[in-house]
Amino acid sequence: LHLFSFLDKNSRKSLAKTCHKFLEVFQDPLLWSLLNFHSPAELKKDNFLLGPALKYLSICWYSERVKVCNIEDWLKNNFQKDFCNRHEKTVNDFLLGVCNRCPNLLSLTLSGCGHVTDDCILLLLKNCPKLQTLKLENCVRITDRTLEAVTLYGVSLQTLHVDFCRNVTQTGLERVREECPSVMLRAERSANMIPDSKPERKLMLEKAPRKLVQL
Repeated sequence: LHLFSFLDKNSRKSLAKTCHKFLEVFQDPLLWSLLNFHSPAELKKDNFLLGPALKYLSICWYSERVKVCNIEDWLKNNFQKDFCNRHEKTVNDFLLGVCNRCPNLLSLTLSGCGHVTDDCILLLLKNCPKLQTLKLENCVRITDRTLEAVTLYGVSLQTLHVDFCRNVTQTGLERVREECPSVMLRAERSANMIPDSKPERKLMLEKAPRKLVQL
């Protein structure tokens, strides 16, 4: 088990195919206390095990292809939408598995995950009550609903990062600071970025000041 811990996921899987004893080691939950992923495709592989021993989880990707997922939905063409829908299902299915199988999770880092939603984070907070560290970076679908979920269900949370999450507002951040003063909160650029809004809503917002001027 100690020797397996030095190997990456693919090497562990390959070694597990050599004999029954190594397969037993591969399937030991203690081997899977930490998981790191660097592309959506890695989430669909069978070279890891989700279980109650998982304590540290990191999903971070920055490739050019994944940047498509950060574009506003109404600006995507049909090809991009199909591409993103596949990513969304992959990420949601994986995080649902974490909710169901990993109640002892202590730390979660999500970076560049354009399909992670408020609902996913809410479920994670509910099902992983021991979660102490939550770091979200450039997760475009995260809004103040996630911050509200933190105040309601983040009973063990000590550190919260919501960096470059463009749909988080200053009001939501202030609520966390007021209701969870013990949580170390960091929100680099988030509340200062332009939030997503549909074109028709933008037009209405532009017309409003003109009406006020006329009045």
